[in-house]
Amino acid sequence: MTESAFHSVSATYATDDLADPHSLYAQLRRTTPVMKGDILALYGIPSQADYANTGRPVFTLFRHADVAAVLRDDKAWSTDLLKDGLGTFLGEMFLSARNGESHRLLRRLLQPCFAPDVTRRWRTHVIAPLVEREYGGQWRARGRAELMSDLAMPFPILAIYAILGFPDDPASVTQFADWALQILNGPQIDPEKAKASMARAFEAADLLDEHVRGVVAARRRAGASGEELIDRLIRTEVDGERLDDGQIAGIVRMLLPAAAETTTRTLANLMVHLLQDERLLARVRRDRSLLPRALTESMRLEPVAGFLARRALRDLDIGGVTIPAGSAVSLVMGSANRDEAMFADADSFDLDRSQQANLGFGYGLHMCIGMPVARTEVEVAADMLLNLPNLRFDPDRPAPRLHGLQFRGPDAVHLRWDTK
Repeated sequence: MTESAFHSVSATYATDDLADPHSLYAQLRRTTPVMKGDILALYGIPSQADYANTGRPVFTLFRHADVAAVLRDDKAWSTDLLKDGLGTFLGEMFLSARNGESHRLLRRLLQPCFAPDVTRRWRTHVIAPLVEREYGGQWRARGRAELMSDLAMPFPILAIYAILGFPDDPASVTQFADWALQILNGPQIDPEKAKASMARAFEAADLLDEHVRGVVAARRRAGASGEELIDRLIRTEVDGERLDDGQIAGIVRMLLPAAAETTTRTLANLMVHLLQDERLLARVRRDRSLLPRALTESMRLEPVAGFLARRALRDLDIGGVTIPAGSAVSLVMGSANRDEAMFADADSFDLDRSQQANLGFGYGLHMCIGMPVARTEVEVAADMLLNLPNLRFDPDRPAPRLHGLQFRGPDAVHLRWDTK
């Protein structure tokens, strides 16, 4: 993955006009928890609520109870609006945009491919060896690194390609990652930018689809008997339904942008949280069984995907505000996850916090199906980093800063550690 492609996505979904969204979110939870209008659009950021610029009414929800209620009710709320924007490039296998029986069938086909025992085998036989081979031994002698470009960007891409069963070809991995990021960068607010970015996104989607279809066909010809994800997708069957090569290519195309973006920022955010608190860092370093809890709390405090969206299927009332049928709601995950009504001392990183409903990877029927794999990748990479002696921020370089609204994270995290 090239840094320029990653930072281009960051620029698309960030704003210089709101340095600290959490203070604004806290105020709006108190004063306007159901706001008419789309807060992302107010700041010039592409929004799932109305990617296609239909002019539909949009409301923004800030409270945890309201956001969670929308996410778990697929009878009153639809995800079909996600077919616009990113869905335009991700195609018919974009699971998040499906509803009803179509969603249930595809999820039932996919679920065995991401079962806990499968993820555990990938951790042992793919992810952990990859981290040690590509980073562990080499990094111990280096003494310094820039986390984003040296690890957080390339590692999730290498991991997902190994899990999928792609050929070991570093040049192709980089190219595929760039195509995935071009898809993420397709939606734009500015009409002039939108024309060019959408053309690049459509071209990237077509090229990605063509290359993935070739890999899927080769795996099928080879018998598809392995543990890799593509082989599992070829073999999966529910009530006589199976996936053809085009559908599998579409599923892979759906997974790659998340691998190229979400896992990267999730790892970076976790390490920033750990490294800026010496006591927290020491505690997790001593007891690695705490890493999953630390990751959950990091995802609560700074969810990478800050917003989701749904469309009302009938007239609805939320907090005394009428949401007409056909309207969209923009769901502020970053606000819901810091709602004082749900989380005590909500702005603090609390490793001992009870595991309440965390919306960091979605919630309800549409919870991210790849979440266990993403979490595993982050935990394994963080475990390797915590083995570096006296790991710390590089005092000679600028401290990291988390920014952005829709995709939130740092641009750079400069690290130092002892080599003797």
